[in-house]
Amino acid sequence: MGTLLFPHQTLVLKTAAISRLLLLTLLVLWRTLLNPYDTSASLNPDCLINSRLHQHSSNNSVGSKIENSVVSDSVYFVRIAQCGYEYEQTYVFLLLLLACISLLSRTVFAPLVAVIGYRAVLGLCGYVVSNIAFLFAAVYFYRLSVLILKDLEAAFRASILFCFNPASIFYSSIYSESLYALFSVGGIYYLMSGAKNIAVLWLALSGCARSNGVLNAGYFCFQTMHQAYDALFLKKSGYLAILILIDGALRSICIFIPFIAFQAYGYRNICLGRYPDEMRSWCKARVPLLYNFIQSHYW
Repeated sequence: MGTLLFPHQTLVLKTAAISRLLLLTLLVLWRTLLNPYDTSASLNPDCLINSRLHQHSSNNSVGSKIENSVVSDSVYFVRIAQCGYEYEQTYVFLLLLLACISLLSRTVFAPLVAVIGYRAVLGLCGYVVSNIAFLFAAVYFYRLSVLILKDLEAAFRASILFCFNPASIFYSSIYSESLYALFSVGGIYYLMSGAKNIAVLWLALSGCARSNGVLNAGYFCFQTMHQAYDALFLKKSGYLAILILIDGALRSICIFIPFIAFQAYGYRNICLGRYPDEMRSWCKARVPLLYNFIQSHYW
C-alpha cells in the first residue's frame, strides 16, 4: 500500500542515506586537511558529580577524533548526557536527544566504552541518532509533500532538495534539528492523514527536542477553527462545534505539556529549597519561565 501511494519512498530513503555519507565524508576530509576554527572540543572539565562513567578523554586515536569533532552546541549535548544538568544555562537544551544518546551509550554502544572512552561513545551515539533521524525525516517529508502537493514528481524533487539543503550539516551533527524535523514533519503528516492521536504524540515529542515544538499546536488550532466553523455554520450544530473546540484545545494542551514539564523540572532543581535572597531573579517571577531567562541572559 505504501509503495503504491508513495512510489519514490525507497529512492528518497537511499538518497537521504547517500547525502549523509557524502556530508560526513566531506566533514572528515576538511577536518583532516584544515585546522578547525571552533576549538570548543577541548572544553571538557570533570563532572561536578563524580561517577565511574564520567571518564576523562580517550587516548585511543579513533576516540580522540570523535571527541575533537564535538564542537559548538554539541559540546553541551555531550556534556549533559555525561554529567547531567549541572549549570543553569544548560537547561536550554531539551531532553529528547540527550535521552536517546544516553540510552544508546548504555545499551547498543556500551561495549565500545572500554575501547574508545565514554565521551567518545556519547559523541558517536549523537551522530548515529541525528543521522538516522534525518533518514526517517526525509521519508516523512516526501510523504507529506505527496499529500500537500498532490504531485508525485514535485514531491520527489522537493524531497531531494531537502536531503541536500544548505543547512544539511546541522542534520548530521550532534544537534536536535534532525529529531525535531522527524517528529514535526511526521506529526503534520499524521495530522493530514487523519491519525490525530498519533499526530498529537509526534508533535508533543517535537516539543521534547526543541522549545519551538510548542508552535506545532498551531496546526491543531487551525484545523479546529475550520472544523468548528463548518459545524456551526454549515451543519448548524452549536453542540458539535463546542465538542470540536474542546477536542482541539485538549490536543493542543498535550503538545504544550513536554515544554511546561521541563520548565517545572528546571524550577524544581534550581529554585526550590532555597532562601529568597539566594533565588535567581526568574524564580521570583509571576510565571517563572527558565527558558526565556536563559535565552535573554546567556544567548
